[in-house]
Amino acid sequence: MGQSSDYLSKQLLIGEALKYAVHNVPDREAFIYEDQRLTYRELLNRANHIAGWLQGQSIGRDDKVGCLFRNGLPFIELYFGVSVSGSIFVPVNFRLVSKEIEYILNNSDVKILFIEEEFIEVIRPIREQLPQIRKIVIVGGTENILSLDLVLYDSIFESAVECANIQVASDDDTHVIIYTSGTTGKPKGAVLTHKNLYINALNKLYHTKSVKGTKHLTIPPLFHVAALSLLVQNCLMEGTMVIQRDFQPIKVLETIQNEKITSMFLVPAMWNLLFQVPNLQDYNVNSMLNCSTGGAICPVDLKKRIMSVFSNAKIHEAFGQTEMSPSTTYLSGEDSLINNKTDSVGKPSINVRVRIVDDNLNDVPIGEVGEIVYQGPTMMKKYYKNEKATNEAIIDGWFRSGDLVKMDEDGYIYIVDRKKDMIISGGENIYPKEIEEVLYGHPDILEAAVIGVPDSKWGETVKAFVVLKPGKQLTENQVKEFCQSNLASYKKPRIVEFMDSLPRNAAGKILKTVLRESAQENKVH
Repeated sequence: MGQSSDYLSKQLLIGEALKYAVHNVPDREAFIYEDQRLTYRELLNRANHIAGWLQGQSIGRDDKVGCLFRNGLPFIELYFGVSVSGSIFVPVNFRLVSKEIEYILNNSDVKILFIEEEFIEVIRPIREQLPQIRKIVIVGGTENILSLDLVLYDSIFESAVECANIQVASDDDTHVIIYTSGTTGKPKGAVLTHKNLYINALNKLYHTKSVKGTKHLTIPPLFHVAALSLLVQNCLMEGTMVIQRDFQPIKVLETIQNEKITSMFLVPAMWNLLFQVPNLQDYNVNSMLNCSTGGAICPVDLKKRIMSVFSNAKIHEAFGQTEMSPSTTYLSGEDSLINNKTDSVGKPSINVRVRIVDDNLNDVPIGEVGEIVYQGPTMMKKYYKNEKATNEAIIDGWFRSGDLVKMDEDGYIYIVDRKKDMIISGGENIYPKEIEEVLYGHPDILEAAVIGVPDSKWGETVKAFVVLKPGKQLTENQVKEFCQSNLASYKKPRIVEFMDSLPRNAAGKILKTVLRESAQENKVH
């Protein structure tokens, strides 16, 4: 308490980015959701109100505030409210099931939880297992549903509250904890600072050559770290962000046309679906100046399609991971298509140091395969309450990505394989081991192995190979239903193949390379 505004203004704080935008363009629309429009001045007022309410609940520096929201203005208000208050934001993937959410909320030490009304039944069965949560604030509810000691979100704004000076000591203080599934099956909380997200936003602005007053359309879930970075970027550019709750191709095209959108990010699967709209050519998309993609490798034909449909726009690809806030490399459309780097994920981002190393962290020669490691101001502090995982991931100040890559003589990076066998489906990261552990929990399943297989719609989809115990019988649907009850829907296998045994090497390790080869014969279309 007692930090001077002059001191704070010199820090790369998310709240300060918002305040500066308010100073310059107070009445500009900052965020739009359906028929709701919020100016920068209104956003700061509501953020300050939330911050004051949190402080009234004795939530301050280092205290965690959880969020289980879909896309909408309450998410935006809460994010900046937490940022201004100096507390720590913990967004939770709303697609997760109760058991997964319970683990994250307990592991992160969330004290106040904000949810939307539709998630009451997700929280209700685990409420008694969340003793550290003091209050649950609900958006969209009424007085007659307060069976979980809920506080109505709107009631926060009904009385005047004072927001004292924020308690953030520096921009190296923790800002958010983003949980990402690990190969062990338990999510790991990446601890990211104000500076991490601020500089990642600046990096993106540099590489995309963004201009002041940009109008950005955001569709991917806001709980993703890339989306959070976009919120910061919007403030820095004093722009307007139009938010949609989910991906509807026709609605996207209508919004571009009606709102004169200049910038948009979609994962490759979304871009592909957008181009399936029959009367695509009837929409006016000439306002678009910047098309961005990431979350999965974008096929060259899709890049060409993007550049053809949005002829006034530049195309940019980003690659990275949550622990790096997240972008680590960028590839422009020009580099991809003109300079024949279509298979590359680009060059390292400004402010991100990159090395390609062997298992002993020795640099490998140009053109040889190694693990890409990172260093720089966007690198996470640690994994929350997981010293072992932190020490395995950060060695001698370098973050070990687990991605096997090679670099060409021009400095472009190419992904070769993923050490962690990660599956990317529609921009979501899925880890096979997590699914395998669920499958092994079925009383009739002896063995299981999970891989990603090509999918024309989502990039990759999940396939499970299952060996049943002697005398047991299961159908494909029964396996899927079992997974559905224990995992988020997007993680469940879309294909199940029953086998008499799994291929193994002499040491007994399952040969997933053999499984992948066999899966090529049955690609999903």
